[in-house]
Amino acid sequence: MSKLSQLHEEILPCQRCQLARQRTRTVPGEGAENPDIMFIGEAPGYHEDQQGRPFVGSAGQFLTQLLASINLKREQVYITNVIKCRPPQNRDPLPGEIAACRSWLDRQIELIHPKMIVTLGRYSMALFADGKSISKIHGTAQKKGDIIYFAMYHPAAALHQQSLRHDIEQDMLKIPAVLAQAKSVAEVKPEPKPEAKQLNMFGG
Repeated sequence: MSKLSQLHEEILPCQRCQLARQRTRTVPGEGAENPDIMFIGEAPGYHEDQQGRPFVGSAGQFLTQLLASINLKREQVYITNVIKCRPPQNRDPLPGEIAACRSWLDRQIELIHPKMIVTLGRYSMALFADGKSISKIHGTAQKKGDIIYFAMYHPAAALHQQSLRHDIEQDMLKIPAVLAQAKSVAEVKPEPKPEAKQLNMFGG
């Protein structure tokens, strides 16, 4: 069993917060174990809670379509959420719940070590770009250490606000170029400092 699979097994019985009392299943995450790209959403919904898999409802179907638009399949990336259990009535995650789950996410990132993390939604974005507004930084990339962080609206946003669908689709189409630029930056000019560095291609 791989270290990532072992971590999933650790997450399944988690009792760190109140959500453990109401969930049907924990949703650790799924996908490739050494992908270039890791997608981090916000929290499981009803379908995810029933199946124990991330992004399997309507938002997940849209995410699958988005991945196809850049010639990727779910099995080629890794998909998870900030918190691993469904909040009641799909309410927003509470600060204490996010804090309780943070070390699980940190360990996933450490084991997967992706070249790029795509944050889906403001709660995911806030872990890496605190104080920023998603309406201002969606579609832009930041480099911290050797990982590129790319902010997007959550796919579910397009289901509630049809006007955001175009933004989400266009942001997804930027990902291959951002990843290609990140690779060339890493090869030509390694970044010795861990502070955030705004990429010039889509920054602003």
